[in-house]
Amino acid sequence: MLYNIILSILNFFSYLYMFFGGKKGEFLKKRLKQNYNVLKKENYIWLHCSSVGEINLSETFIKKILEKREERILLTLFTDTGYALAKEKFKNYDKIDIFYFPLDNKKELKKILKKINLKLLIVMETEIWYNLIDLAKKQNSKIIFVNGRISDRSFNRYKTFKFYLKNLFKKVDKFYMQSDIDKKRIIELGADENKAVKSGNLKFDVNFQEYSEMEKTELLESFCVDNREIFVAGSSRSGEYEILLDTFGRLKNTLFIIVPRHMDKLDMIENMIKEYGFSSKRFSQILQNKNKREKVDIIIVDMIGILRKIYSVADFVFVGGTLVNIGGHSLLEPLYYKKMVLFGKYLSNVKDISQEILKRELGYKVENSADFL
Repeated sequence: MLYNIILSILNFFSYLYMFFGGKKGEFLKKRLKQNYNVLKKENYIWLHCSSVGEINLSETFIKKILEKREERILLTLFTDTGYALAKEKFKNYDKIDIFYFPLDNKKELKKILKKINLKLLIVMETEIWYNLIDLAKKQNSKIIFVNGRISDRSFNRYKTFKFYLKNLFKKVDKFYMQSDIDKKRIIELGADENKAVKSGNLKFDVNFQEYSEMEKTELLESFCVDNREIFVAGSSRSGEYEILLDTFGRLKNTLFIIVPRHMDKLDMIENMIKEYGFSSKRFSQILQNKNKREKVDIIIVDMIGILRKIYSVADFVFVGGTLVNIGGHSLLEPLYYKKMVLFGKYLSNVKDISQEILKRELGYKVENSADFL
């Protein structure tokens, strides 16, 4: 079919990128040159996530699967940050095998499926990969979508491929969608209405970690706060840093902590900070030199899995992916730690929660640096 013809052409260029190296080559090599020998010829549940957000909200869900089911879990991730977080979260779980998602490459998917007995494929948040679903069904696996959502942008894009999606969706056993709108959209794209269910948002089923006063005090001491207020920009994205740095320049007696969504942007962020005339330090460098306390304007967090802990000591929080057309990241996390939440206008991923926050005056919407003040 047309999809695999296009994918074959892309694969040709992918192997060229791998040959010549660079960031793109490394990205592709990690996903298309994996060793699957740790997989066992046993019954598996394959859970596919995209990135950090899906891993965070899937943690409780995965642990429940392990408690109630006999199968091993194959967990695949699309992003480097998601993969690193999954490795950290589940490092003590012998029944979970973690890999990068092989970009819907048919050859690589077949390698995986030859090594395991796939009983159930779970796709988080409507990651639609044609070959993954098609090959799983040929293995007589059940296929379900969990915490499904379709943003405005994705919906318009998917409508272009409605004919292909209708045939593909016949292979899916159940669609558990977040809201009535998501349910309506998946049906409009071709899902059988008897297979689509509104099940709510897994974000409300997340168990957030509590931190002791000692843990928070140690974190504050490492930050060298010195009576400054703490402004945290969590899951921040390219296109937002100009507004955030301009905002920070207007604040008095404040420590700014940037937690980027993607770690490959660290050099860019550091260069921008220098251009604005601020001093900065990476958090990993601070931890390596605990005995040498150095007060800086901005701390860049270059480690995975500590955002919630940082939220717990913040005075006010901006949640990224909302000043640029990404659709927003988790607003529940800072709320759980009783922090005032600021966010931009792009909220398609967190529409219901953002409306509730504004209604209850637990945070407010910003569009430029003046709105933060």
